[in-house]
Amino acid sequence: MLNWVWLGLILTSIVYGAFTGHIGDVSKAISDGAKSAFELVLGLVGGMVFMLGIMRVAFDGGLRDIIARVMAPLLRRLFPDIPADHPAMAAMVMNMACNLMGLGNAATPFGIKAMSELAKINRFPGAASNAMVLFLAINTSSINLFPPTGTIFVRAAAGSANPFAIWLPTLMATICSTLGAVSVYYLLRNLPMFKHEAVNPSEMPSADDASDDFGADNVEIPPTQTFPPMGPMKLTVVWGVCIATAVGIAVDANRQLAETSVADVFFTLANAWSFPLLIGGLLLFGYSRGVRVYESMVEGAKEGLTVSARIVPYLVAILTAVAMFRASGALDFMIGLINPLTSPLGVPAEVLPMALLRPFSGTGAFGVMSETLTANGPDSFIGYLTSTLQGSTETTFYVLAVYFGAARVSQGRHTLPACLAGDVAGFVGAVVACHLFFN
Repeated sequence: MLNWVWLGLILTSIVYGAFTGHIGDVSKAISDGAKSAFELVLGLVGGMVFMLGIMRVAFDGGLRDIIARVMAPLLRRLFPDIPADHPAMAAMVMNMACNLMGLGNAATPFGIKAMSELAKINRFPGAASNAMVLFLAINTSSINLFPPTGTIFVRAAAGSANPFAIWLPTLMATICSTLGAVSVYYLLRNLPMFKHEAVNPSEMPSADDASDDFGADNVEIPPTQTFPPMGPMKLTVVWGVCIATAVGIAVDANRQLAETSVADVFFTLANAWSFPLLIGGLLLFGYSRGVRVYESMVEGAKEGLTVSARIVPYLVAILTAVAMFRASGALDFMIGLINPLTSPLGVPAEVLPMALLRPFSGTGAFGVMSETLTANGPDSFIGYLTSTLQGSTETTFYVLAVYFGAARVSQGRHTLPACLAGDVAGFVGAVVACHLFFN
């Protein structure tokens, strides 16, 4: 999909620019787009390094295990056909706990392991079981409790006055996305058109695409970590910081109440305090569990540096193509056609290219988002909405391809409608949240 999108952007830019007299602008956009992409990555590196380091502190402190324990009773209700002690249940719990923490790279191996184990107890090999469909519906629309790190630091690199302002709107959008996907799963699962049917073995993915090829059998569920209780010194530090912070928030709120309404104070405090509180909370959590926070942070930061370096070629390719498309005038022409239809709904047409690309390519959508923020400003409504949409869902088609390949499933039944419903619900949730917070 991304191959065709990228090629189409470049060829359309050249042809449209030739007919409209903008071919000189297209030529200039090639070098300018590549340069801005590299500068964007430089601004992104510091933030990615820092945040992934902070998340490693919480990870080493056992936060993932705590989230997994909290989620386990809910998952047993959602998946009553899966025994509580089955390896599939353990893998699903770990996968969803990682997704809630925003650790997509850590979540994927557990997701593949879960699909592999679910395939072993599937009564209709080659066709997705109800448990598989529900698991993927939740996975592709996963609620993300923590800030979308990459998006936030792209906003910072683009000059945003408050890069973290999209955290709560993004959380609201992911909640809507998950509720939409799960609801459609339950609406469709008993329809005759989505009933289980036997799949001809010759129509199933080959053994080369099976779970062994994805390394599912090598994924081990880690044992629950144990930590020593807090001593008097740690208790004093943790409670002292918490009380001092609460007093600071109260003083800040009281100062603002003299100048504005309660509702405005709430949103101002939420935007200003949410990210510092998250950072402080994660560090205090790690400290309270005996983690050597600085050393742990540095280890996690190394991963952030690797991730940042890995996305450079993708961003350069996408940002250059989009810059050429914009310089040719083709993007303005497309927006002019769409805007009369979307503006009455509160959706600027400028956000649609990224939103449409998001289910197919996370990296491609990330590049289009970055270019949109540069062109329209990160703190414009278009910038806020584009940033929120980026974090509202996962890359649906990529996830389905990888996970169904791991389980050797060729008949997805109602998986795709449920996952796409999550994408639509996430889009609607993002629009509503951005109007609530920023308009």
